[in-house]
Parts: sequence; C-alpha cells; structure tokens
Amino acid sequence: MKILALDTSSIVASVAVMDEEKLIGEHIINHEKTHSQKLMPMIEDLLNSCELTMADIGLVAVAEGPGSFTGLRIGVATAKGLAHAANIPVVGVSTLDALAFNLPFCEGLICPILDARRNQVYTAVYKWEAGDLHGIEAPMAITLDELIEKLLARPERVVFVGDGIEKHADALTKSLGNRAVFSPNTVKMPRASSVAQLGLQKAAEGKVESFYALTPNYLRKSEAERQYEEKMKRCDLDGCGKG
Repeated sequence: MKILALDTSSIVASVAVMDEEKLIGEHIINHEKTHSQKLMPMIEDLLNSCELTMADIGLVAVAEGPGSFTGLRIGVATAKGLAHAANIPVVGVSTLDALAFNLPFCEGLICPILDARRNQVYTAVYKWEAGDLHGIEAPMAITLDELIEKLLARPERVVFVGDGIEKHADALTKSLGNRAVFSPNTVKMPRASSVAQLGLQKAAEGKVESFYALTPNYLRKSEAERQYEEKMKRCDLDGCGKG
C-alpha cells in the first residue's frame, strides 16, 4: 500500500510517498511562502515525479500537531479533502512523534522542542528501546525551565530536535552541559517521510480513521480562544450585558 504523508506543522512544508518497502519520494521546502500557496503544488509535483496519481494512494497521513495553528489547519484540511475525494482512510501522526522518529536508534533521550510562544515549548521525551521508540514524557506545552527540570532528573544525554533549538540552545547547554546534543539541520526539521513511516505502522495496527473524524491536536487553546475566555471572565466580573 502506498501512503501519501503531509507535514505543515511548522514553517517547513513536507510531503512524501512511501510503501512498505521503500521511500518513493519526498519534497521539503523550508522557506517563507505560506502553506496555502505551496502545499498542493508540492503534492502534485511529487506525484507526477513518481508517476503516480491519487488513485494509486491507499492512505493519507498527516502531522496532526502540536505546532503552528494555521499550518495544522491547512495540513489536516488538505489531508481530509484528498482522502474524501479518493475515498480512502486517513491517519493522524503526532508532530513530536515524527520529529523523534527522525533520529532512529539514537542513544539516550530524544527531546523534540517546538517554539510555542508565550514563553513555552511544545515538547515530549522519547527513548529507543529494543528497536522501538517509546514515549517517556507525553506531549505537553510547558516552560523551558519546567522541561529542564524534568531532564535534570534523569542521567542520560539528551538529543534535541525541532525548531526550538535555535532559540533555546544556549539555555539548554548552560543547564545540561555536555549532556545536551543538538541534531544536524538535515534531521532537526519535520519530515513527511517520518510521518509516513509512523502512519504505515498505525495502519498495520488498524489505527486509521475516516476523514470525518480527523482533527488537529493543538495541545493548548489558541490565542483567540484565550482572549475570548479572558474577555468573558471580565464580563462576568463586571456584569456585562446586565441592564
């Protein structure tokens, strides 16, 4: 079965086609164009380059989050639309799982970090054991200090991956010393090939779903939702709307 995978959870746009035997093709663009401009042309170009059409695809996988709210909406909506049109199932893959999977059979801990703004990071902690990637800390949105505290409680070296490296490398090195290792540019960004591989694994376990059910996993509320809730709380306290 051939799988088409998408990752638009960050500024990087990545699409890949894979089957159980090999990675057939992958396109990655790490540039300023918006995902709404570049994603569909990337998909069309990749399928054409691989001499495939959507009729050859049996499953669509997409990075479901956490990450950029706008990017996730575009990626998930595109995956749902393609799956609907082709009448095939979809599977959502954690952005953090996929980032950790960029570092196969890595020794020590793997810690993806994505800049979540508001002085927070999206993160999780993983470890390869007996050939499988295991979650040590579940996906969360926390401050960098809280993450460092969790990592200091363990003895292993920590390999960091993700777009949060550039912003937080100095603080991580200062706190963890030579236990902090930073992945090279070739694997520190999201890759649709990792989403595809994890999507195939989930499909083998029967963990696919209808395009109706697929939703982004934002991990926390959007800025607009938080502002609305704060506004409503102020209204409750001030008696807004009461005559």
